[in-house]
Amino acid sequence: MADTRIAASFAQLLYEYLDRQGLDARQLLGPQPDPSQHFLPMADWQAWLKRVDAVEGRVGLGLRIAEGISARHFGVLGYAALACNNLADALQRMERYHASVYDANPAHVEVLPDGVVVEWGVERGRPGALVDETAIASLVQLARDMTGHYWPMRKVSFVNPPPADVQPYRDFFGCEVLFNAPTTRLEFDTACLALPMRKSDPALAQLLDQQAEQVLRQVSQVPAIVDAWRRTLVPLIREGQTSLAALARAHHTSPRTLQRRLSEQGLSFQQLLDDTRRHLAEAHLKDARLDLAEIALLLGYSEQSAFTRAFRAWTGLPPAQWRKQNRLKKT
Repeated sequence: MADTRIAASFAQLLYEYLDRQGLDARQLLGPQPDPSQHFLPMADWQAWLKRVDAVEGRVGLGLRIAEGISARHFGVLGYAALACNNLADALQRMERYHASVYDANPAHVEVLPDGVVVEWGVERGRPGALVDETAIASLVQLARDMTGHYWPMRKVSFVNPPPADVQPYRDFFGCEVLFNAPTTRLEFDTACLALPMRKSDPALAQLLDQQAEQVLRQVSQVPAIVDAWRRTLVPLIREGQTSLAALARAHHTSPRTLQRRLSEQGLSFQQLLDDTRRHLAEAHLKDARLDLAEIALLLGYSEQSAFTRAFRAWTGLPPAQWRKQNRLKKT
């Protein structure tokens, strides 16, 4: 698993856990990851977890770490999940963009007649019990936190051998927990998919809004009404609501009236949307902390490939090449 990695924001969980335990995280693990460092090698994460586990000497470290999870630890993906209407939409986004946080074995979500299954195979290797348990427990805790409800799993399975005591795992997940299974797997009731998301993380939303406001202040001057439409589009784009009807609702008017007013300004809705997305995309590409999958998510694209096609149409370059050229120009 030499080429796998985790987000630095997720690794922050461990430092915060140690602080809650009254332990010196810096002394045990070294300095916290630089905020501009988006990813950390999986090998570092494995070593840190083993070091803390050796100090504590009791089972369930991953479960205890997960108790401190929040959307901010999942970065842009956490905000995007909170912005969804319900757990089903949030899981769909997390399945698609999981690599922006944790790119070991990919997750697969399947809705069956009798329940929902989230499964991880071993095609990219086995990162170990501490890594797996921290990741799976964090996902479950985050889902509970995002919906504001505790809901038990039906069954949880891990590919790793059983710990000395399985009761903490049964207590955390609220169900039977199996070990030495062919895959790591979560099973829960289909009814949970309809649970609505609670209000988005205010701090994370504010940060994203400030970044967008700064970008829009720097672009060319436009009439006040166009500026208002553009600013309204920013959160709508993040939430995947990229339609004329969504913008009309936000301005308490009808789609037909909005279309007429856009025409009066010499604009179509698609021109307004593309222009706003392009300015945001260029600003995000200059931020080394964001990878392409996260930028696609912030711009409301369902797939990174769709963002790449659109950006190439705007600039004549794929995003990665544009980012490289602009870094060279800055130096």
